[in-house]
Amino acid sequence: MKNLLLTFLLVCSGSVFAQTTFEKVMSEKIAKLEQAKTQEEFTALSNDFIRIADKEKTQWLPYYYAAQATIEKGRNLMRTGKLAELDAIAGEAQTSLDKSIALSKDNAEILILQKMIHGLKMMVDPQSRYMSEGMLGAEALSKAEKLDPENPRITLLKAEDTYYTPEQFGGSKTKGLELFQKSLDQFKVYQPKTALDPTWGKGEVEYFLTNKP
Repeated sequence: MKNLLLTFLLVCSGSVFAQTTFEKVMSEKIAKLEQAKTQEEFTALSNDFIRIADKEKTQWLPYYYAAQATIEKGRNLMRTGKLAELDAIAGEAQTSLDKSIALSKDNAEILILQKMIHGLKMMVDPQSRYMSEGMLGAEALSKAEKLDPENPRITLLKAEDTYYTPEQFGGSKTKGLELFQKSLDQFKVYQPKTALDPTWGKGEVEYFLTNKP
């Protein structure tokens, strides 16, 4: 009986240690992702998250962050006008996100990244891809909003779309700024479900409202 109890306690302590180690490593990588700026940093972090995910196998968050790191790499390229590379980047991000989707169905945070992937693909040729990638992105964001209507990252993406879309196509800088402010207000009260769940976006909203590019 004592041996069985000892074995049980050892198994439990081992599981707790493994979970603690996972959370510690993930927290460190997420913090680095929040500070990353270069293509090399985003690539390295995506690879790190994939290694963690492949080891854990049942956790959706490492694949999610691998996809996010790749998306941020794509957004950096987009800002510098290197649009021809975005299809490949979007495909790489989709591979990671698909694995996250397989582990967590009907997840608003995953759908938010799905919207962003469609956005990268659309930017390769906005005029010809709006009715395909643009619509798919809007559909993903709509699904996310139904699952988590007060998520500030959903409002952030809606604000970006509204602000940067020309008025003749339904955009509005005034409405965009109102949505950025709404996102900031949501960030002040929104609580992530776990310590490792996404919290990104507030800095971008604050920067935008301060600088209004």
